[in-house]
Amino acid sequence: MTKNKINTSLKQPLCREQTNYPRGFCNPNPSFKINNKSINYSYKYLANYITNKIGLNVLVIDGYNGVDWKIFKSKLDRQLVEKGINAKWKNLNDCLIAEREIQKKIEPFIGGDDRIFGTHYPFGMEMFFSPKKIADYRIEASIIKAKRNNDLTIFYGCGAGLLEIWDELWYLDIPKDEIQTRARNKKISNFGEKENKSFECFYKRSYFIEWPAMNRQKKNLLPNIDMLIDLKNSNDPKSIKGNDFRKTLNRISRSPFRIRPWFSSGPWGGKYMQGHFGLNPDLPNIAWSFEIITPENGIVIENDGMKLEFSFDFLMFQENKNVLGNDAAKQFKYEWPIRLDYLDTIDGGNLSTQVHPRPEFVMENFGETFTQDESYYILNSKPNSKVYLGLQESCNEDKFYNQLKNSEKNGTEVDIDKFVNSVSSKPHDLFLIPNGTVHGSGKNNLVLEISATPYIFTFKIYDWLRKDLNGKMRSINIDRAWENIRFDRRSKFVKENLIAKPKLIAEGKDWKEFLLADKKENWWNVHRIEFSSEFQKNTNDTAFAINLVEGQSCKIVTENGYKTTISFAESMIIPAEAKNFKIINLHENLCKLVIVYVRNGIGKDKPLNDPFE
Repeated sequence: MTKNKINTSLKQPLCREQTNYPRGFCNPNPSFKINNKSINYSYKYLANYITNKIGLNVLVIDGYNGVDWKIFKSKLDRQLVEKGINAKWKNLNDCLIAEREIQKKIEPFIGGDDRIFGTHYPFGMEMFFSPKKIADYRIEASIIKAKRNNDLTIFYGCGAGLLEIWDELWYLDIPKDEIQTRARNKKISNFGEKENKSFECFYKRSYFIEWPAMNRQKKNLLPNIDMLIDLKNSNDPKSIKGNDFRKTLNRISRSPFRIRPWFSSGPWGGKYMQGHFGLNPDLPNIAWSFEIITPENGIVIENDGMKLEFSFDFLMFQENKNVLGNDAAKQFKYEWPIRLDYLDTIDGGNLSTQVHPRPEFVMENFGETFTQDESYYILNSKPNSKVYLGLQESCNEDKFYNQLKNSEKNGTEVDIDKFVNSVSSKPHDLFLIPNGTVHGSGKNNLVLEISATPYIFTFKIYDWLRKDLNGKMRSINIDRAWENIRFDRRSKFVKENLIAKPKLIAEGKDWKEFLLADKKENWWNVHRIEFSSEFQKNTNDTAFAINLVEGQSCKIVTENGYKTTISFAESMIIPAEAKNFKIINLHENLCKLVIVYVRNGIGKDKPLNDPFE
């Protein structure tokens, strides 16, 4: 082991006076290394591929909303013309139904003007299009394909795969954080709309309508994609052939891998991640890190310095059983169920006082299949930090409600500590937050949030009269919160049930394994392994989400020979199909690794927590 001196930003807890957080070991831009030279780049490469493809008459190019189709068409067409190919381009937007018809179709699912209220749309991309116009394009594609006269026609745009007739099928992918950046900058609108609305409207319709529909399209097309193209940079496409892509997905599903996290500022955001992760110092703060969230994150693959990103859900669509294990795949299908993210309030402010919906509420009102149970693992903190959790024993529900409503109406402050219980927090504490529990982190915590994947259904009841970064008051949902709060969760209940008490369950020569959380209120368990040199484990057909919560860095070696590293504060997935793996400490300092997994039997003979209890 090397004798590197520990970085000061790894000290736990932090000093009260500390305001500078040196760059640590964490890599905010991880990639999965592949050995074959399958990643290519440039429009020139794509044009050469078309030129050399014998019998290519009908090229169908589908993709996600947010792709810059105008730039893609212009630059590829220019390269084709230089090679003497005059392609005919057919835009699927010409087949869209009128905006008013789309609005009428989605109205039952969009939930009115409420920012987070809506229901997942249950069908696919066909809802946006005229059946007659799609049928006409299908006929046209059939005729062109039958002629075999070497004239190239390109049908392109979101939903193009609905034609189902092609010689080649390409797919243009784009990361969700880039989509949202373009939406904030008014560069894109919701699919089928010409007007750029507010970001809140864009995100809500995307979340409930477009992303579910486009994900169904993506899943259906995946087995037949001939070329996947990462178009995050519209001027510099990265591409991989479909067969190589599917083989890569299979390899990833058998090996430890990291998701590319993305980071966002917020009104309560802190300064620790900004320094330790080496993030943009010009931002006001970093509030969130989206570490592992299937609907939002991407995976980056790399060979010889060439990188290509694709959405995490591609992996789940093809390899859900390898990733999750057989039982969990039966329960969660194509969703990765365990969410890891960071909340940074170090030198920041308190989170809102909030509650997450009960299972029956989230199923009946939002169309989700399970709810947002949470927990807070304190990765680091300053002295006297705390977490709000549950209600005070003396809390009068009516008085609390009336003060909150008065605050919302008149802007008066609420003394939250009179009503909400708080618990002191220090590094390696774990606080369980089952649905219906009032909670929120106080300032000066770096929280590793370990949760169920649904992630936007937060009913805020008090937000310290705080505005967002755009100067708008943040939305409050007191009445909906009151439908979901479990008022029996008070100080005594919290102390006895929601503060983890580590239990030693196994040990070896220089390692110990502790059980931190195994509660009927949650369907996932949390363990922590503490070791000096190394330890070994078998997945036993169970997937793990892991995070190195203490130590500098470790090497991970799996049964299939794949080797990678994990450093302090990094999150990683170890798929069920990785089987045996070994984690080796690369430094002198003790390492602590948190392991989260779906409880054994869920999806087989044990239900999720009873939604109607």
